[in-house]
Amino acid sequence: MVHESSLNPAIVSYIRLFQQVEISHLKARQIALQDQLLKLQSAAQSVNSGAGGVPATTASSSFGYGLSHASAFHDDDMDFGDMISSQREINRLSNEVSRLESEVDHWRHIAQTSKAQGPDNSDQSEICKLQNIIKELKRNRSQEIDDHQHEMSVLQNAHQQKLAEITRRHREELSDYEERIEELENLLQQGGSGIAVTDRSKIQEMQKTIQVLQTEKLESTKKIEGLEDKIKNISKQLYSAENDRDVLRKEQERLNLENRQILEECESLKLECSQLQPSAVKQGDSVSGKEGIPQDTSEEVFRLQQALSDAGNEIKRLSNLNQDNNLTEDNLKLKMHVQVLEKENSLLNQEKEELQTSLLKLNSEYEIIKRATVRDMNLDSELRDLRLNLEAKEQELNQSIAEKEILIAELEELDKQNQEATKHMILVKDQLSKQQNEGDNAISKLKEDLKDEKKRVHQLEDDKMNITKELDVQKEKLIQSELVLNDIHLTKQKLEDKVEDLVDQLNKSHTQNLNIQKENFELQEHIKRKEEELSRVRDELTQSLNQDSNSSFKDDLLKEREAEVRNLKQNLSEMEQLNENLKKVAFDLKTENEKLNLACEDVRHQLEESIAGNNQISLEKNAAVEALKMEKGQLEAELCRAEKRLLEEANKYERTIEELSHARNLSTSALQLEHERLIKLNQEKDLEIVELKKNIEQMDTDHKETKGILSSSLEEQKQLTQLVNEKEVFIEKLKGRNLELQEELGKYTQTLRKNETLRQTIEEKDRSLGSMKEENNHLKEELERLREQQSRAAPVAEPKPLDSVTGLESEVLQLNVIKDNLEKEIKHHQKVIEDQNQSKIQLLQSLQEQKKEMDEFKYQHEQMSVSHTQLFLEKDEEIKNLQKTIEQIKTQLHEERQDVQTENSDIFQETKVQGLNIENGSEKHDLSKAETERLVKGIKERELEIKLLNEKNISLTKQIDQLSKDEVGKLTQIIQQKDLEIQALHARISSASYTQDVVYLQQQLQAYAMEREQVLAVLSEKTRENSQLKTEYHKMMDIVAAKEAALNKLQDENKKLSTRFESSGQDMFRETVQNLSRIIREKDIEIDALSQKCQTLLTVLQTSNTSDEVGGVNSNQFEELLQERDKLKQQVKKMEEWKQQVMTTVQNMQHESAQLQEELHQLQAQVLVDSDNNSKLQVDYTGLIQSYEQNETKLKNFGQELAQVQHSIGQLCNTKDLLLGKLDIISPQLPSGASLTSQSAESLRTITSDVSSDSSKQEIEELRKSLQEKDETIRTLQENNHRLSDSIAATSELERKEHEQTDSEIKQLKEKQDVLQKSLKEKDLLIKAKSDQLLSLNENFTNKVNENELLRQAVTNLKERILILEMDICKLKGENEKIVETSRGKETEYQALQETNAKFSMMLREKEFECHSLKEKALAFEQLLKEKEQGKTGELNQLLNAVKSMQEKTIIFQQERDQVMLALKQKQMENTALQNEVQHLRDKELRLNQELERLRNHLLESEDSYTREVLAAEDREAKLRKKVTVLEEKLVSSSNAMESASHQATLQVESLQEQLNVVSKQRDETALQLSVSQEQVKQYALSLSNLQMVLEHFQQEEKAMYSTELEKHRQLTAEWKKKAENLEGQLVSLQERLDEANAALDSASRLTEQLDLKEEQIEELKKQNELRQEMLDDVQKKLMNLVNSTEGKVDKVLMRNLFIGHFHTPKNQRHEALRLMGSILGIKKEEMEQLFNEDQGGVTRWMTGWLGGGSKSVPNTPLRPNQQSLLNSSFSELFVKFLETESHPSVPPPKLSVHDMKPLDSPGRRKLDASVPESFKDAAESRCGRRTDVNPFLAPRSAAVPLINPAGLGPGGPGHLLLKPISDVLPTFTPLPVLPDNSAGAVLKDLLKQ
Repeated sequence: MVHESSLNPAIVSYIRLFQQVEISHLKARQIALQDQLLKLQSAAQSVNSGAGGVPATTASSSFGYGLSHASAFHDDDMDFGDMISSQREINRLSNEVSRLESEVDHWRHIAQTSKAQGPDNSDQSEICKLQNIIKELKRNRSQEIDDHQHEMSVLQNAHQQKLAEITRRHREELSDYEERIEELENLLQQGGSGIAVTDRSKIQEMQKTIQVLQTEKLESTKKIEGLEDKIKNISKQLYSAENDRDVLRKEQERLNLENRQILEECESLKLECSQLQPSAVKQGDSVSGKEGIPQDTSEEVFRLQQALSDAGNEIKRLSNLNQDNNLTEDNLKLKMHVQVLEKENSLLNQEKEELQTSLLKLNSEYEIIKRATVRDMNLDSELRDLRLNLEAKEQELNQSIAEKEILIAELEELDKQNQEATKHMILVKDQLSKQQNEGDNAISKLKEDLKDEKKRVHQLEDDKMNITKELDVQKEKLIQSELVLNDIHLTKQKLEDKVEDLVDQLNKSHTQNLNIQKENFELQEHIKRKEEELSRVRDELTQSLNQDSNSSFKDDLLKEREAEVRNLKQNLSEMEQLNENLKKVAFDLKTENEKLNLACEDVRHQLEESIAGNNQISLEKNAAVEALKMEKGQLEAELCRAEKRLLEEANKYERTIEELSHARNLSTSALQLEHERLIKLNQEKDLEIVELKKNIEQMDTDHKETKGILSSSLEEQKQLTQLVNEKEVFIEKLKGRNLELQEELGKYTQTLRKNETLRQTIEEKDRSLGSMKEENNHLKEELERLREQQSRAAPVAEPKPLDSVTGLESEVLQLNVIKDNLEKEIKHHQKVIEDQNQSKIQLLQSLQEQKKEMDEFKYQHEQMSVSHTQLFLEKDEEIKNLQKTIEQIKTQLHEERQDVQTENSDIFQETKVQGLNIENGSEKHDLSKAETERLVKGIKERELEIKLLNEKNISLTKQIDQLSKDEVGKLTQIIQQKDLEIQALHARISSASYTQDVVYLQQQLQAYAMEREQVLAVLSEKTRENSQLKTEYHKMMDIVAAKEAALNKLQDENKKLSTRFESSGQDMFRETVQNLSRIIREKDIEIDALSQKCQTLLTVLQTSNTSDEVGGVNSNQFEELLQERDKLKQQVKKMEEWKQQVMTTVQNMQHESAQLQEELHQLQAQVLVDSDNNSKLQVDYTGLIQSYEQNETKLKNFGQELAQVQHSIGQLCNTKDLLLGKLDIISPQLPSGASLTSQSAESLRTITSDVSSDSSKQEIEELRKSLQEKDETIRTLQENNHRLSDSIAATSELERKEHEQTDSEIKQLKEKQDVLQKSLKEKDLLIKAKSDQLLSLNENFTNKVNENELLRQAVTNLKERILILEMDICKLKGENEKIVETSRGKETEYQALQETNAKFSMMLREKEFECHSLKEKALAFEQLLKEKEQGKTGELNQLLNAVKSMQEKTIIFQQERDQVMLALKQKQMENTALQNEVQHLRDKELRLNQELERLRNHLLESEDSYTREVLAAEDREAKLRKKVTVLEEKLVSSSNAMESASHQATLQVESLQEQLNVVSKQRDETALQLSVSQEQVKQYALSLSNLQMVLEHFQQEEKAMYSTELEKHRQLTAEWKKKAENLEGQLVSLQERLDEANAALDSASRLTEQLDLKEEQIEELKKQNELRQEMLDDVQKKLMNLVNSTEGKVDKVLMRNLFIGHFHTPKNQRHEALRLMGSILGIKKEEMEQLFNEDQGGVTRWMTGWLGGGSKSVPNTPLRPNQQSLLNSSFSELFVKFLETESHPSVPPPKLSVHDMKPLDSPGRRKLDASVPESFKDAAESRCGRRTDVNPFLAPRSAAVPLINPAGLGPGGPGHLLLKPISDVLPTFTPLPVLPDNSAGAVLKDLLKQ
């Protein structure tokens, strides 16, 4: 055992050395690769130093692979775990080497590409690429680590489980090996000492190897320290990587932009990768050549290539994914990475510790070995042991190598799987990218659609905006039109006022016109006179030419006359002008009036159009335009007429101008007021418009609702129409069936005809039978005769009878044959008849059924049509209601224009009405639905009833048929039996040869014939009875059908009645049904009786047959049969009678039903009367109760009054007693006083002698005073007493009277009370009865309500249950889902367990295989040892290699097989799981669907039942309400009747006193009022509460509405106010402009008219001028003659006139007159002043000055005759003349034509026109378009004169203002003297000012 303990560690150390060598090789390779990597990185960084920014830590971070996890075994025996850990480390290092190689290749490639590209290329993109690659590698590494760790954990678990088994086996094997080793040692000991020398050399070699191993151990410890340092570096790098992550996050935004470039570069990288793969292979080979790495390098290179390709694929994948990369994912991955690294760090630490422990173990073992070598240096056995151990260890090494290879293969497979997974991932990502692209396309399409939608929305919004704008425009138009309407109304009113004024003025002007006409006549006469005078004057003038001084005087006269004529002409012209002005004014007014009327009409039209709708506006506008054109034409025609009229009525309008001016002044103020009122109105109208809009909106909503209702009704109508169509189709089918049946009927009729023919044949046969029977009888008689003859005759004559007998027999035989034939025929015919009867009955039944069905269908159709008509009527009513509401709204709209104040309330009412209408409509709709449903239900019930009746009928008919069949069958049986008997008789006859037999047979024959006849008679009677019964049955059926029809009618009537009185109608129906059922029962009983009788008949017949067989036929039985027949006949008669009775009863029933209906009506009337009486009685009762109560109160009051009176009497009595007592007290005092006085007198007398008289005197005086006082008090008391006694007497009398009155009243009241009590009792009884009825009704109602409530509760409960069920279902679903999830989890666990199981099984197999291999190896080692002994080591190695390769292959094959098996199992598991899931889902779906359907059905049923119940309840409610309303109406009517009755009673009881009457009336009225008011109060309270509820609801709803609308309205009002203010400003400005324009237009019109007149006047004046010119020429000639004759003469007349004129003026004004004269004569101011200063009034100077100096204006010629007239005129006239001369130029007057004159547009005019408004100018110019040439004298003053004085046309014309008489035109004032320097314009201004 010592040897074993020493050998085992040696072998272990040897294996460890082997493994450490391999580890050192791998580490050396790793270090070399790291150096290479670093170099390449530095090279790449030196190339990429221009870009910079990538830390070098990224490379080193890739070395952060954790060391493999090793399970440290605590026992020394668990060395196998150390070997596995070392193997794992080898694997890890190899992986790391391969990864480093791939990185080296990568960096090399980067260096090459960077060298190729040079420093010019953009390095940043490469840096980004590298960064991306690093990220990808990190991710890959983290993923691989995770996968690896997962796999390792699984393997560790499996391994730990397997290890226990393996260790167990190992120990067993070790024990075996130890035994074998002992055997081998024994063999070696036997083998001699020849090998000792070689053993020593081997020991030395072993020592050397131990030293080498120690050095390697030291190196490995150093390496472990280096690895620890690396771990520290890695942790640092991790920290830096975290920092880099933050940097990378920032860079990621930049990276997204450069993604596209990366994709392109990825493609180039792929190409380069594909190019570099072979080069990488070569480089790998070269590296393996240089460093001496074994054959595994090629595999590693291949692996590296695969890794490269994987990296490339992952780069692609990541480049695709990079778009979707999020920082959060990076964070998570980095965190995971950090965790993994931390785990790895901890694992490395553990490994480090484990290595240290293993080192310690190795040291200890080494020391042991040293000691062992020192001790047993010379021992050969130890060498052997060592050799054996070595061999064992080599075997173990081989095994470990094999395991290593297996693990490598597994790793490779895992790599392959990983690659496949990555490929799958890439494919998935590609698919996802495709889906993403498709999704992007779809999104882009959707976005485009969205854009289109948005565009449409924008368009719609634009349209909406346009519509709103148009609406606003329309609203503005409306508002404007309303404003215009208001203005027109106002103007119309004004115009009407004006028209009235004008009419008044017209009347006035008529009178004035008459006066003026009279004056005109007078003036004409005056003119005629003047003309005559003129002619005379002219004659005188002609005479005066020849005369001297007289001529001048005549001239003066002439001039005066001419002046007068001119004045008259001027007056005339002025009058004409005034007339024309008036005409114009009237015309203007008329035109304005007409225009306003037209405007009114237009506005009305516009309003109507606006209400009618915007669609018709254009058409109506056109129509309005056409109408306007027509009206224009009419107006033009009317204008022409009006002009004519105006021409006729020219002189009527003189004084209207002043009144109009006044009216205008007034109208301005009125206009302002009206304007303000209009603004207010406008605001009110705005409010109205807003409200109207609301109404319109409400109407719209109502309209929509009505539309909805109509649409629903239409749908219902459609449904009904469909039903009708279906019914029509059904009817058509029935028609078809009817036709078929008719055809069948035809067939049956044919068969009936055949039957009739058969019957005829049968009747013929019967006749022939009858004849045969007669012949038979004859034969019998002959037979009898023959027998008699035989009896008489001798036996000699026997052969004759024999012959005759034989002949008779033959005849009998023939007859029998005939009879048989006939009977057969009869049977056949009877069968045919029976069949036909059956078919006939069936046909009749089918016909009846069809008839019934047809009736039913007709009835249904009628009901449907009725319901349809009702529906249509209801709909029509609804439509009418709606139309009415619309008309009401229209009317309200019109009314709202008139009355604004009651607007809101009206609107509220309207809305209410509309709501009610709508509600009514909906209720009607509901009612119609309910009615239709009710009808349908009723129809169904009818159908059921009809079916039941049909079934009953059929059963009855069957029973009757069976009975008839039974009877017929029995009869046929009897006949057959009889036939049999006859046949037997025939047999007997044929056999009989004796005469006795013949006789006997003949007798029997006769009897049988008789029987047969009887039976036939019975049969015929039976058949007749049967036919009669059938006919009766058919009649009965008809009667029953009629009854059923009547019943149906009665039922309908009953139903109608039952709607009024359900109970009575139901009782009637029940009674009728009971009667019918009783009748049917009776029938059944009778039928049973008949059947029993038939049976008795049969039994009798049978018995008779039997008796006949025995002996002869019993005549008694035949008699019984006949009796029974008679009885049957009687019964048939009874049946007929019963049938008649039934008929009569039916008729009676009908009559009774009619009577009952009448009685019902009577009862209803009686009920109504009773209810009326009841109500009257109730009112009487209430009145009586009230009167009774009032009487009681009165009685109480009277009692109280009595008590008070008694109390007062008592008080009075007390007072009286007191007073009497006082009086009694006072009366004894008086005598005592007297006695005292006497005594005192006596005492005084006695005392006087003693006492002085002074004191006695004083006392006496005092006593006297007291006596006097007492007397006074006594008097007063007596007076009081008298008064009291009087008052007491009066009160007592009054009390007596009152007592009497009260007694009488009480008696009357008692009598009344008795009467009332009696009536009260009666009324109480009635009221109790009625109240009981009411209570029962109320109870019914409450029951119904309760039922309703119960139903509702049930519905709510059902709903709640449904909700609960749904909740439960949801819970169950959730639980199901949880169970499913748990089951899935279990399934996954199960799968995982199965997988682990499979793996374990694989592992087991592998281990078994390994055991086998180990055994083989042991054998091989034994052989090796033997060969070593022989010296054949090389061959052994070759064999070992071959074995290894074979083992590897077998292991690979096994693994593949196991993998395939596992995959298969997994697939099967997955399939089964999927199938289970699918099945589960299907089951679930089915269950859910079933549940859904069930719930739906349940819901539908519950809803249907609920709706039915609700409808029924509603119907009941409606009925009850109707009843209640009827009762209320009855109550009201009865109360009215009662009131009238009470009134009559009060009239009858007028015997009561007047006061009582008055009081009772007042009390009754108050009581009635109180009761009414209380009822009203209750009703009002109820309605108030309802209204309050509704109002609160409305208020809550409308508060929000109103608040929002208020804000809107406030804004609107603010805007409207602003608008109104602006409009006011505009209106004011427009009004001003209008006024100006009107004034300008008026002046322009006048000017134009005046201009026309002036032109005419000018033409006339021209003519006159020419005449005057001729006259002037004559006069000049004459003057020349005169001048020649009178050159040196002084004009005396002139001098005289001037002189007289000077003195005519007042003294204080003479200076002014002189100044005037001076100014006329052309003397300057200064000269005039000098003259005044020198001598005030010097005549000589003045005269000389006058005569000497001439005027400037007048030439110094001798005075003309027309100028001489100046001297006679007044100063004012002279002044006017002067003005005329002044206004003319000083040049002699030119002869100007009209055409030579300046136009109005001359510059002189234009300057003056600047002050005139342009509008006026335009008007004036347009008016004067005809005549542009106008008098130039007019031009300078046209601006000033016409506006103020339209009459004035110019200074030259005769129509000048100043030429008129002062009284007519201007206010009178004193003539104004004018200063010489003042011009005519100044004078005019002064005049105007004054």
